[in-house]
Amino acid sequence: MPSPSRSETVVTHDGLRLHVACYGSDHPDARTILCLPGLTRTGADFAPLAQALATDPQRPRRVLALDYRGRGQSDYDANPANYTVPVEAGDVIGVLQGLDAAPAIIVGTSRGGLIAMVLAAIRPELIAGVVFNDIGPVIERAGLLRIKSYVGHMGAPRSYDEAAATLKRLFADQFPNLTDADWHAAAQRGFRPDGDSLIPTYDPALARGLDGLTPDTPLPALWNEFDALRGKPLMVIRGALSDILSPATVNEMRRRRPDLDTLVVADQGHPPLLREPDVIARIAAFARRCDASA
Repeated sequence: MPSPSRSETVVTHDGLRLHVACYGSDHPDARTILCLPGLTRTGADFAPLAQALATDPQRPRRVLALDYRGRGQSDYDANPANYTVPVEAGDVIGVLQGLDAAPAIIVGTSRGGLIAMVLAAIRPELIAGVVFNDIGPVIERAGLLRIKSYVGHMGAPRSYDEAAATLKRLFADQFPNLTDADWHAAAQRGFRPDGDSLIPTYDPALARGLDGLTPDTPLPALWNEFDALRGKPLMVIRGALSDILSPATVNEMRRRRPDLDTLVVADQGHPPLLREPDVIARIAAFARRCDASA
């Protein structure tokens, strides 16, 4: 897995240290990209994409990948009630300002895209464009219930082989073409040693945010927040097997934004891995479009 050039630490308003992996360096004609991961994920998921974008021969640029509070190498929060999109949006504002990265192009996977929409509603001037990776203003209930079923319930595998087998059992229907080596690499990113076993690289208290979710729970749509991105270049990437972002939601996004750059990734579910050369090339071209619109 590609390694970042360096790491930065940003301290939140309430004193938590956030880890930010940094790839490449500033270029005057290229916007910084900030990669925001999914609910239980870390910035390490973006390593191949970040390295490729940072060294793009047409337009190299700085790329940042954040570990939210309670994930990866960032501090865990003693108050799990702070693991919310609004609080994390505030943290992202701190990262953008603390690392002099605004206005940035946001690549938001799942929860990262929700944070981008909330950010657009409160601080749109910090955003130069958004790539929504398998997320939109409407979240499909079936996919969210599936996520609830495993967050905080991954067990304590005693080896990375066992962790890889767990991931394959849970997610093979979303990613049918991954090899055993792929599942093992995913386990390396998603688990860390803890005594004689392994634990996920996130605070298990994140699960509390899903405790109240039932098949009957109303799920608010974020169309007003999406519309707050008017004038900003937008791209949406959907996994063809996704149970989180529906074709109907993508169609409504396109109706509201006819200029929406749209890509469907075959044979992948939620969320697409953003590692294939053709996918990376599309994102790089979108980033150059954001540069030109500045």
